[in-house]
Amino acid sequence: MSGFAERCAVEELCMNIHEYQGKAILRNYAVPVPKGEMVTSCQAARQAAEALGGSKWVVKAQIHAGGRGKGGGIRVVSSLSEVEEAAAQLLGHRLVTPQTGAEGQEVRRLLVEAGCEITRELYCGLLVDRSTAQPVLMLSSAGGMDIEEVAVQTPDKIFRESIDMVVGLAPFQVRRLALQLELSEAEQQAFSTLMQSLYKVFREKDCSLLEINPLVVTPGEELLALDVKLQFDDNALFRQRDVADLRDTDEEDPLEVEALAHNLNYIKLSGNVGCIVNGAGLAMATLDLIQHAGASAANFLDVSGGATSEMVEKAFRILMSDPEVEVVLINIFGGILRCDVFAEGLLQAVRTLQVKIPVVVRMEGTNVEQGQRLLNESGFNFLLANGMADTEQKVIQALQG
Repeated sequence: MSGFAERCAVEELCMNIHEYQGKAILRNYAVPVPKGEMVTSCQAARQAAEALGGSKWVVKAQIHAGGRGKGGGIRVVSSLSEVEEAAAQLLGHRLVTPQTGAEGQEVRRLLVEAGCEITRELYCGLLVDRSTAQPVLMLSSAGGMDIEEVAVQTPDKIFRESIDMVVGLAPFQVRRLALQLELSEAEQQAFSTLMQSLYKVFREKDCSLLEINPLVVTPGEELLALDVKLQFDDNALFRQRDVADLRDTDEEDPLEVEALAHNLNYIKLSGNVGCIVNGAGLAMATLDLIQHAGASAANFLDVSGGATSEMVEKAFRILMSDPEVEVVLINIFGGILRCDVFAEGLLQAVRTLQVKIPVVVRMEGTNVEQGQRLLNESGFNFLLANGMADTEQKVIQALQG
């Protein structure tokens, strides 16, 4: 799986699922996928291959990251002993791909599938296009692991159709894509049915991304979703309980999982300045401020407008659990969350955790004087800032020690 469409999509909070889970959803919509079984042991992998029959199988690592083929996470084998051997080499080991970083991700599950004959590999992606505020269907005749290079070197090989949410995916759009892909008449019929089914999945399951790479054409002129990546809008999970139940917290950052349990919006980043804000707009401005100061953010952490002092303490505790954090920047606008309530939660956290690193605090809004007085009289050496420019200077000062 390339993840190409993922980088083209609207940046938003989303939930990932495994390939085998995605294919189970596609089956419910009559999308053709290979026969396969998820396993967690070498013996189960062999048994799955025996049950599938045939003389060729594919053993696929199940992690929430693309580029598995390039990282050695997809093995094509032709004997039962090779199935077991591939399973032994993958299970319990860390798979490094272009999307995992150097640390890789531990492989806990495998998908064993029946092999198939392939005449062509296509690329298919459905996502939300930021520029048009509409879903867009993307197809390419150059499917496979190197779709990213196609996008850079030969972008004319990628065909797009924006989809009107009222009208839906129109038949003429599907026909135009089929002609651009130079599909045969028989392939066009299968393609038309498949595209409508995929769009139905995308719409009904509140997907933010649906990517099939490769979408293969078989010698019998049938189309088969050989691989699939599905992402779902977090904001829609309340009406997608069956999807929410597929969440695999083993594949997520432990701090993000803890934050989710306390209704905090936390995303781990790779910098050294930890942030606590309330409101996504203020968060983005804070990230820009940190960048302008010559540093980089260690996280996105939004405590929301309705946070309590207990939630603030939990947010700070999560922040301090990241060993990369060298400076903490708190940028709060006191509206629903009053500044004095925030200050009480912050002080409770600082006392409990015995914080040793610099903490820069900018507060504006309701009860800001009371909040600043609480921090000033606390005995802790907070760096209180007034305005964004002063906040940037305080961050630079803190980083310089």
